[in-house]
Amino acid sequence: MNLGIVIPCFNESNRLVESVFKNFLKKKQKTSICFVNDGSTDKTFFLLKKFHLNHPSRIHVINLKENRGKANAVKKGMIFFFKQKKYKKIAFLDADLSTSLDECYELSKKINSKTKFVFASRVKKLDNNIKRYWYRFIVGRILATFISSMLNLSIYDTQCGCKIFKSELTPVAFNKPFLSQWLFDVEIFYRLKNHFGTSNLIDFSNESPLKSWIDTGDSKIKLSYAFWVWLDLIKIYKFYR
Repeated sequence: MNLGIVIPCFNESNRLVESVFKNFLKKKQKTSICFVNDGSTDKTFFLLKKFHLNHPSRIHVINLKENRGKANAVKKGMIFFFKQKKYKKIAFLDADLSTSLDECYELSKKINSKTKFVFASRVKKLDNNIKRYWYRFIVGRILATFISSMLNLSIYDTQCGCKIFKSELTPVAFNKPFLSQWLFDVEIFYRLKNHFGTSNLIDFSNESPLKSWIDTGDSKIKLSYAFWVWLDLIKIYKFYR
């Protein structure tokens, strides 16, 4: 089944390396990438246009003139692939490739007639390579525990930036604008849960521990958001409950 990978980009010119994407697409013939430029102020859009010109049938570019946040950028890319009709699986992935393209592809193989939603999880184990800054790990675990309780779902990691969907889920998860630009993952879980029911969501979902995840330390989220994240969660909870 064809796989479309959405990669939102905001001022990513220093780490977008064409050869990485070229080599991946050469190996994975039934895969395409859609970069969504989220109003970057550096040379990101220039590089993405070059990528597209060099690989017009495999690399697509959506250019948003104003920066409106990751949630909106991901939504645009997901809807783009859904409308193409030929993509049976659609994923989104962070531009820093903390989760690699290859691992995203391997996780997409778990999508089948029963499993419609696969999301990566940064569970540190003896046999994998998960590297996170200690302070992000602590804050992340506190946040993840709160979110799991709020959703009433046993999820270890809702916020990892690698999620794959069977295309039929796209309208449910992405048709409407998101309330939060950074916690939209939580909204995705709420939308799927409210539409399909808790038991059905559990039945068709798969949380998969990553083999490798490397924290680049170059987060686009401002430190001040730590004070607002709880307000966003309250807003999400009130809206979707």
